Amino acid sequence: MQVGSEKSGKPEKTEKKVTKLKAPEKTAPAAAPEGVPEKKGTQISCSRGLSSWLERHNLSFGFTSYQSGRLYLVGRLPKGRVSFHERHFVHAMGVAATPQRLYLATQYQIWRLENVMGRGATADGFDRNFVPRNAQTTGDLDAHEVGVEKGGRVIFVNTRFSCLATFSLTHSFKPLWKPPFISRLAPEDRCHLNGLAMADGEARFVTAVCKSDIITGWRDRRASGGCIMDVRSDAMVTEDLSMPHSPRLHNGQLWVLDSGRGELCRVDQQTGKREAVAFLPGFARGLAFHGHYALIGLSLPRDGSFSGLELDGELAKRDAEPWCGVQVVDTRNGDIVEWIRLTGDVRELFDVFVLPGVRCPKATGLLDGSIRNEITIENWAAGDERGENAPKIAAASA
Repeated sequence: MQVGSEKSGKPEKTEKKVTKLKAPEKTAPAAAPEGVPEKKGTQISCSRGLSSWLERHNLSFGFTSYQSGRLYLVGRLPKGRVSFHERHFVHAMGVAATPQRLYLATQYQIWRLENVMGRGATADGFDRNFVPRNAQTTGDLDAHEVGVEKGGRVIFVNTRFSCLATFSLTHSFKPLWKPPFISRLAPEDRCHLNGLAMADGEARFVTAVCKSDIITGWRDRRASGGCIMDVRSDAMVTEDLSMPHSPRLHNGQLWVLDSGRGELCRVDQQTGKREAVAFLPGFARGLAFHGHYALIGLSLPRDGSFSGLELDGELAKRDAEPWCGVQVVDTRNGDIVEWIRLTGDVRELFDVFVLPGVRCPKATGLLDGSIRNEITIENWAAGDERGENAPKIAAASA
């Protein structure tokens, strides 16, 4: 495996070992980015088949950790090695991803990162380099998940104000939709609106922890009453969830993480009936699909236990410790077929995304000194050193 850090900008080589579930291999701790206090380090281990699984399915993926402020990109290198590439973004949360572009929600901005590598180009084994090109400053809205409409407009879950919103040229945000039970927009995180499912380029479903209409009322309703709402009709699909996150539409079915119970679920869009597909040994948050596989992020409890949640009892019943990491679930039978586990400083993940057709991605971070030299020119013909094929600048009229 290789772990990339923002301090050096180069991957650190680590010894590859056969991994077992209860005795994961150890990797060298990633160096702390420049300007960030030194941490004890994070150890990353993975299932022995992860690299070949990525190769068979011709994809890579990424995940975020808002607790540690990290964007991780996972790909495959020659000779079966797995690449873990990390970059620092404060309070990194939801991601809307394509193989060429990432939108990343952070503490008070939403960043747009563009791949600057040409088609077929590689550098040090990487075939994508996502570089920050633009940031929309929203202020601290606790923006959770991000989506892109078919017309290109970016929308996001504005958790602090309990609504869906988009960018404004002059203000922090422009509200687009709020749950019907929210009486007014206020910076009170009333229901903990947190998840967004897009369909055909438009917002379709959202998740919330409850229907509270008072400041942080959701904190007293964590165990039950979690809901999915249809944005188009304002209809309530279900209220039978516990701290739901990451609603997704995939192959015509509605999926959700029933996080308080530790389950990946299918939900009938007509009846609201939920069907548990797999148990997940951690607080589930972040869900992406590829074919019949679901990639799911897991987090550790903040206070040592998932107090008041069914998940706590389910872990005890299985004599299991909670995970921080990513698990790949076969949705046909609920089996966990591949995994990544993080131990050390990183304890909580937020979002997971898939990059189909990408072998080994990396990103240029804001604290990475190389960002000063990531200079590329649009519409410049390859090999045309004199610029004869470049767009001409029209002369100003008299």
